Amino acid sequence: MSRSPSRLARLLPSLAGALLLWVALYGVLQRAAAWFTRDLLGLDAGTHLASAVEFFVYETPKVLLLLTLVVFGVGVVRSFFTPERTRAILAGKAESVGNVLAAALGIVTPFCSCSAVPLFIGFLTAGIPLGVTFSFLISAPMVNEVALALLFGLFGWKVAALYLGTGLAVAIVAGWVIGRLRLERHVEPWVYQMSAGDAGLPAHRTTWEERLDQGLEAVRDIVGRVWPYVLIGIAVGAGIHGWVPENFMASIMGRGAWWSVPLAVLIGVPMYSNAAGIIPVVHALLEKGAALGTVLAFMMAVIALSLPEVIILRKVLRPVLIAVFLGVVTTGIILVGYLFNWLM
Repeated sequence: MSRSPSRLARLLPSLAGALLLWVALYGVLQRAAAWFTRDLLGLDAGTHLASAVEFFVYETPKVLLLLTLVVFGVGVVRSFFTPERTRAILAGKAESVGNVLAAALGIVTPFCSCSAVPLFIGFLTAGIPLGVTFSFLISAPMVNEVALALLFGLFGWKVAALYLGTGLAVAIVAGWVIGRLRLERHVEPWVYQMSAGDAGLPAHRTTWEERLDQGLEAVRDIVGRVWPYVLIGIAVGAGIHGWVPENFMASIMGRGAWWSVPLAVLIGVPMYSNAAGIIPVVHALLEKGAALGTVLAFMMAVIALSLPEVIILRKVLRPVLIAVFLGVVTTGIILVGYLFNWLM
């Protein structure tokens, strides 16, 4: 009696077929958007409305396709880096080495506002220095893997590498500075009274079938949650693309205005959006003449300094430490904006 094929053997051809379909759809998006706008809707090319509609119809499936592929890949990668394994990697490292490792691990490990408190507690109770922990907390939302992949897909490898390098630099330096300030007394005392929890439990050996399932589950979970933000972000981007005059954006977010970078950060701090929602806005701002450094600073402020994360972190941090955290990260983001407006 022959054995039935394993689920992994059935899953791989399905994933290969889905990838081929993804490539085919991605290749026809621009032509399809132009046909929908000009032929089906009959809008005259060059008008504000046609420009906005074509931007929305083209960018919506493009961003969602990129997002789906990226989230699946990251979901598989994250199966190698559970919070417990991340904690074990960082524990016992020299502080300077720990800052670099923590910032790098922040890119691929699971992190969101709801997981900030248990991760923070777990890191500190495992003996990881406060500055190293902050390098992770800063890097995880700021150097967002979804933002990285979408920037690569929309603007190319140079802009993506610029975002990656500057985001990691801010996380490493900010964590190092916070570590030098010796602010451990501003962590709520009950945090240090917690035990390290399940650090001693044997690790479960994850199979490739489980890793692929985690990738698919990440797509269902993350894309299912963020698609409304994507539509809102693309709608805002379409409005900017279609109606905002190019000279206007260049005047308030261009290289010439010294105040453009801090203003962009101040505007971005109270905004709450994820990477998938803010990237289309970034795309439209750059097309309209905004300076790259200013737009990068705006994007980093929106992603890295979210109000919900700050509120949740208040459970474990006293106001002084939260203020230092916000001040150091904000300063780093502003310096990044000025640096790249000067260089590029």
